[in-house]
Amino acid sequence: MSATPVICFGQQPCGFFPKRFLVAKIFTARRLQQEIGGEMVFFYHDSDHDPRETQTILRHRKTNEPAILNFVFANKIQRKFSPLYLKRIPPDWPAKTELQLPNYVGRHCIDMFKETTGSTVADFCLNLYRKLGLLDNIRVVRSSDATFRRSACDVPDFFADVPYENEIVRARHVDGAFKLHAGGDTFVTLPATNFSKEQISPARDSRLRWMQSVVHCTHYIAGAGETAYLRQEEAPEIEFINRDSIDRSDEAYLEIES
Repeated sequence: MSATPVICFGQQPCGFFPKRFLVAKIFTARRLQQEIGGEMVFFYHDSDHDPRETQTILRHRKTNEPAILNFVFANKIQRKFSPLYLKRIPPDWPAKTELQLPNYVGRHCIDMFKETTGSTVADFCLNLYRKLGLLDNIRVVRSSDATFRRSACDVPDFFADVPYENEIVRARHVDGAFKLHAGGDTFVTLPATNFSKEQISPARDSRLRWMQSVVHCTHYIAGAGETAYLRQEEAPEIEFINRDSIDRSDEAYLEIES
């Protein structure tokens, strides 16, 4: 266990303007640090592949009607199967999206969006979160980082980033083979391939153990959904803390000071 507190919270890239539940985790971590000191760590799970994670829900400034914006992806294989840290953004996506933003956000948020760069979904999201000042004095640990993966413990249930159709996809390791979930009960079995630890990321139920083997946190800020599957018994050294409540938790957080 760390000699000083290590306050961790985790999340996938969750919209180019971050969802409010992520910001609630950040606020909870900052409040806890004021109480006990220590370091804050954001475990950025950019190894996930679900394109729905980056849907950004904004409300029209006149009608208050919600709208869902998202990235455009380079191709269908990337959209469905590539990990978020490898989903490439078409060069014209930022400019086209910027034209829509005045309907939903103020000038300051538009300026921050316009100044943000990143050729992949995960990079763009992280860079905008930083641009907005949300991650000041917070150490970011990325699940895609090869050094992190080499240092992490082995897990029996995992995905690996492997080649498929001239792209890299996140495939589930099942019964000695790699498979892609193509919807419903349909799976695509990939050709056998060699892989190394640097390509592996855990399935949901083993993510805590995998993360903790490197981060060694003392406190973990858990979201409402996480408490349902986190295997807290595997990390008795961690004190689990529910994130602070926030309204409209799945919508984008826009209360950014200019």
